Amino acid sequence: MNAPELQQMIDAAIAYESFFVPALFLEWAPRLADAARVGPGDRVLDVACGTGVLAREAASRVGPRGSVTGVDINPGMLEVAARTTSAIRWQQGAAESLPFPDASFDAVVSQFGLMFFSDRPRALREMIRVLVPGGRLAVAVWDSLEHTPAYAAEVALLERIGGPRAAEPLRAPFVLGDRQALAAVMASADIPSATISTLQGRARFPNIRAVVEADLRGWLPICGVVLSEGQIQTILAEAEVAMADYVTKGGTAEFDTPAHIVTATKGS
Repeated sequence: MNAPELQQMIDAAIAYESFFVPALFLEWAPRLADAARVGPGDRVLDVACGTGVLAREAASRVGPRGSVTGVDINPGMLEVAARTTSAIRWQQGAAESLPFPDASFDAVVSQFGLMFFSDRPRALREMIRVLVPGGRLAVAVWDSLEHTPAYAAEVALLERIGGPRAAEPLRAPFVLGDRQALAAVMASADIPSATISTLQGRARFPNIRAVVEADLRGWLPICGVVLSEGQIQTILAEAEVAMADYVTKGGTAEFDTPAHIVTATKGS
């Protein structure tokens, strides 16, 4: 990877941390840490850690006797994560082949990453492998697009103006929204006793433009889709009408973001 490519990844990760983390992901970090029962002295692994919002939550709970490691395949995400704190170990690696020995962690968490893994059952088996006996697993995925109508409206808008290639990255986060399909993935990873809980979230952006621009300038480039400035401006303008239902009286944009949290405990 050359320097311009890395810088492009870093720029996308900066946008991700600035736009998406406070608006979408921050509220879920305590929920995942609760689901994995992260506490003092725990050794915690955050898989597909991104810029580290969940890893930072875990680090606030484990105390001086514990440790937190964040692993991600994207070097730009890890560069930005490392800028936020030096108290966490950041390491590049793929979820399907975690670079850690067996039984290395008391808890493994993963927030909104499972949908993007090339081999989901293998990644889940890897998470179980690195857990100690009795270790706790907690994984979050978004509910289906049909249960998240604000993003359904944005997907329709992107497809109309940018084509299927522009819309596909925004469909991808919701592909495990069906609970039966999600349970099947867990079973195929030899985790048949996993528990699935559906919780309600609430996205909060400064305005509709911020919702859509975060995707156009942050998420789509991470997925390798870069639209022309003309397309971006057209989409931003039309989004004000297409997504007007999600504007509050104060002018901010808010909408429901339901998600599933899957939990399991490793046997002896």
